[in-house]
Amino acid sequence: MRTLSLTSFALALLFLAALPLHAQSGCVNSPENPTAILAVVGSAGAFLASARARIKARRK
Repeated sequence: MRTLSLTSFALALLFLAALPLHAQSGCVNSPENPTAILAVVGSAGAFLASARARIKARRK
């Protein structure tokens, strides 16, 4: 139950943080570079996955 609530909180936080970054008129007038944002989010996810695996391996 704790994992489910933590996961849903993380997803809600992600969606709330991404909402202000959404361009109003689509990608043509977008002030940010969507590819760069996706790269940062993907890199952070990969880092967290590898860090979690290292922590689990260290505990054993």
